[in-house]
This record gives sequence, C-alpha cells and structure tokens, in this order.
Amino acid sequence: MRLDLIAIGKRMPDWVAEGFAEYAGRLPRELELNLQALPGPSGAKSMDTTTLLRREGEILLKAIPEGARVILLDERGKAVDTKGVAKRLEAWQTDGRDVALVIGGAAGLDEAVRARAEWAWSLSPLTFPHMLVRVLVAEQLYRAWSLLNNHPYHRA
Repeated sequence: MRLDLIAIGKRMPDWVAEGFAEYAGRLPRELELNLQALPGPSGAKSMDTTTLLRREGEILLKAIPEGARVILLDERGKAVDTKGVAKRLEAWQTDGRDVALVIGGAAGLDEAVRARAEWAWSLSPLTFPHMLVRVLVAEQLYRAWSLLNNHPYHRA
C-alpha cells in the first residue's frame, strides 16, 4: 500500500523536510510514505479566496492517484487518538488501496476536494502551520504502525 501526502506549497524549511524524511523513512517498505509538494497557482496573491480555493483544488485533485482513498487533513475533520489512527491504518492496509492524504493551502480546501474525500482527519482543534502538519502526519502514521506492530516507539 502506498501513502501519498499531497500538499500545496513547495518551499519547506530544512527542519520540515528533515522531520518528514525521518518518520517516513522509519515506515516499512510496504507502507511507503511519499510527499507530493505541489506549487500553488500562479498569481495566487492577487486572487480572491474563492478563486484561490478552486484553483488549488484543481491542482490537488489532479495529483490524487486514480483509485486512491482520499483523506483530508482538516481542522473541521474528526479528531481521533493514536489508537483510532492505528485502527484506520490497519483497515487501510487490509483494504490494500493506496491512500492520498491531502493538505490544502492556507485558505483551506475547496468543496470539490471535500466531496472527493472519504474521511476528514483533524489533528487537533488548534490551527497548525501547514508545513508542520506534514511532519505531524508522518510521525502519527509511524506511531500508529508501531502500535500495530508492538514496536517500542509507542509506549502509551
């Protein structure tokens, strides 16, 4: 099963790239986690929010692999604990479909992207910088895997 983290925003500080790579690299080969950092639409600074969301949505939807299960990272999504993430990861593995985890831009996600999603996952009621979400998702997927496999990383 392949996990794709698809996000608007190409420029990442080194610490984000290093943090993502650290946790993605810890996952086993059968749970390959890849980052697709996509450029936002050209002229985004001069666009109104509705147009920006639509254009970013088009970019995100094109990047989702055909047949993939789409999971949104969204503050309006459902918050789950680590055991809940582990249960979902286990179900995804059993199903065998690839998973696309989608992070929108600073303005959020277009309704067309929301309509394509099977689940919206909230990491917290707090608002995080979108770059940090990349690291948090990679760490939580690794933590969920470690819980499912009795690895000592998850000690709770």
